[in-house]
Amino acid sequence: MFVLLVLVSLLFVWTLVSERMARWNITAPIAFAVAGVVLAGGAHPAISLDLETHLFQRGVELVLAVMLFTDATEARDDESLDQSLGGRRLLGLALPASVVLAIVFGAALFPGTSWWLLAVAALVVMPTDLAPVQSFLRDERVPLRVRAALNIEGGFNDGLISPLFVFCVANLTNAKGDSFTDLVLNALKGAVFAVLVGSAVGVLAAFLVRRCLEAGWAGPAGLRLAGLTLPFLTYAAAVLIGGNGFVAAFITGLCYARTAHAIGHHSLELAHDASHVMALAVWFAFGKLTADEFVQDGLDWPVIGYALLALTVARIVPVYATLSGIGFGHAERAAVGWLGSRGVTSIVFAILAYVQLPFGEAVFVFNLTCATVLLSVILHGVTMEPIARWFARNPRPTAPAAPAAPTTPAQ
Repeated sequence: MFVLLVLVSLLFVWTLVSERMARWNITAPIAFAVAGVVLAGGAHPAISLDLETHLFQRGVELVLAVMLFTDATEARDDESLDQSLGGRRLLGLALPASVVLAIVFGAALFPGTSWWLLAVAALVVMPTDLAPVQSFLRDERVPLRVRAALNIEGGFNDGLISPLFVFCVANLTNAKGDSFTDLVLNALKGAVFAVLVGSAVGVLAAFLVRRCLEAGWAGPAGLRLAGLTLPFLTYAAAVLIGGNGFVAAFITGLCYARTAHAIGHHSLELAHDASHVMALAVWFAFGKLTADEFVQDGLDWPVIGYALLALTVARIVPVYATLSGIGFGHAERAAVGWLGSRGVTSIVFAILAYVQLPFGEAVFVFNLTCATVLLSVILHGVTMEPIARWFARNPRPTAPAAPAAPTTPAQ
């Protein structure tokens, strides 16, 4: 209860000073991560935060479920998706290639490490999170095609990564000694159940919301509550029948998105606010883990090298290659490749790995994530404005099939 009191107090204080902090480029995630380091980290923390309990693990899973739901509802814009070949190439080509490169770099820097563990690490550090670069996505100096491609990638990549992450973690924690075939079949069964549950909940919810709205039975306040309940409802239903709750929440968001956009974005405001608050709690836990597992042991050069490679070569090379020939200039391809910021998505995956994997493997994954996220916050935060200024000085005609104005997923 004391931890809850501290987090709620921090949130209240932040609301009072957020505008002032923004002038100094101090964002809410940075503030909560620092608070986690100061208040909960170290050998003698001011507050005790047990991250190994089942309740904490389930809470982090719910954070990811809500994030996936809100990302799916925001990224689901048919006109943008149809027109932005760049976004689809980033998801279908660049993302898998980036994960493979990250695995290869991990094998080179950490010889003898399990391939499954390297795969988990790659799946954790490679998904992008647009929250650290939200101002860039709203900056009209930046070409629309660049912002739309990043927005679509950021909205969908965690939904595509999550089932692979769950599968790889299952292989590392296979206490029953199941064969690889059994694990694949279990993963497929979980995915099928998730798709069925997510589709059923999303379609039924969309139908009921439309009918009740037309009949005058529901109003704006009720619709906001309905949007908030859906990811929790879907996650719980999927888990109860052995499905993947993350995939189910993402599918529900996709199915419900058209209705949500038709009745107005206000219907999802409460869900987005909840996602944002829950993400700040994750940043607080990230600060605690950073102090416990990273600061005390110092920086290892292979860890720093891996983080730099994940942010540069493993990201930029596939992106630059896959965006060629579809209207993106050299500078635009380089900008999309460079601005693949990392944030709460990677942190949530890392915390889930931390509480499920054996201690040594958990620390390995978390240290790589910590280095990658911290470097991303610094490097991307410093370079956003210069890149926007460069585009302002060097305007380029918009392609005829430019995507519609992107929306920014709230995290």
